[in-house]
Amino acid sequence: MSPRRVLAVLAAAELCGMAPWFSASAVAPTLARLWRLGAADAAWLTISVQLGFVAGALVSALLTLSDRWSARRLFAASAAIAAAATLGVAFAPGPAGGIALRMLTGAALAGVYPPGMKIAAGWFREGRGLAIGTLVGALTLGSAFPHLVRWAVPAAQWRPVLAVAAAAALAGGALVLLVPHDGPFAAPAPRFSWRAAPRILGDRAMSLANLGYLGHMWELYAMWTWMAAFVAASEQVRSGGDPVASGVPALVTFAVIGSGAVGCWLGGRYADRWGRTLVTSVAMAISGSCALSVGALFARSLVLLGPLLLVWGVAVVADSAQFSAAVSELAPRDLVGTALTLQTSLGFLLTCFTIYLLPWFAARVGWQWSMSLLALGPAGGVCAMLALRRRPEAQRLAGGRG
Repeated sequence: MSPRRVLAVLAAAELCGMAPWFSASAVAPTLARLWRLGAADAAWLTISVQLGFVAGALVSALLTLSDRWSARRLFAASAAIAAAATLGVAFAPGPAGGIALRMLTGAALAGVYPPGMKIAAGWFREGRGLAIGTLVGALTLGSAFPHLVRWAVPAAQWRPVLAVAAAAALAGGALVLLVPHDGPFAAPAPRFSWRAAPRILGDRAMSLANLGYLGHMWELYAMWTWMAAFVAASEQVRSGGDPVASGVPALVTFAVIGSGAVGCWLGGRYADRWGRTLVTSVAMAISGSCALSVGALFARSLVLLGPLLLVWGVAVVADSAQFSAAVSELAPRDLVGTALTLQTSLGFLLTCFTIYLLPWFAARVGWQWSMSLLALGPAGGVCAMLALRRRPEAQRLAGGRG
């Protein structure tokens, strides 16, 4: 099997395998009614996944699971666990069981996303940045997929959304087994070490790259999680009807999150040409500007609001893979695994806070200007990446392009 064909199969597997991530978020309004959850409580349907992912990533790194097992088999087994947990949510008797299953889903997805990246790196030496960018794009589409399913079925029929997401995860696990091996350039993943953490966190250049990543993550998952609520509030003010029943917020959310796949491809393509610090700074400047300005089009027709949301969807994730690439280039070779695990864990822990904070903020200022809160992250991230660009260590990024 050629590398290009492997990438196509792997991207399809990643798209399907990540479908459970936002499966409960896509039906959150219905679950909130059934389980009598407030907006802050409903946030735990996604926060639990984030926490589970952090725990799963740390356990996987500490036990070096991707070295003990084939990355393909780890991917397939983890996807099957995520599928079972997602299906379990459909029959959970209440929020406690449902949130526990969502946390298990997140832990299982830590065995899908990183091993997928490892397989891609094992098959590509040249063009690795674009290959990993393609996989992040597939992940983005997979995350958006449950919103498309939710749009296609009546609001009361929420269990099929979870069932389809679970079936997609199973299909993703089966697809990855079609890849013949972990790649001709596969190498053991660098071990995670708690003792190395202070050295990484004390490195000025890596700290700036991590601060840029944290600025990016401050915005990304909160925007993805609450986009449907923002669109629903906008449409309700505009038309006075029940937009959730029509499925319009779900369809718009699918389009916005899914458009990020284009951003991932663009980011991967141009970061190697123009430099990682420049591409990430431009992407965050655009996404932060969208967060600040989207309130001006609140309650306006989707003909006006929709294009701005799509631009935001492209920009908000275009830089995502480049932060990991930057840390992998800045860290000492024997500490790359620890550096990447720390970066990911800190980023996803931060998302728990912003996912919870945004509906709290919206309850006080209204949904119209709530998204402006997310612009704080990109503003700080741009400052960090431009500071990194001025440092001598930037010559190690993107072949000397910074």
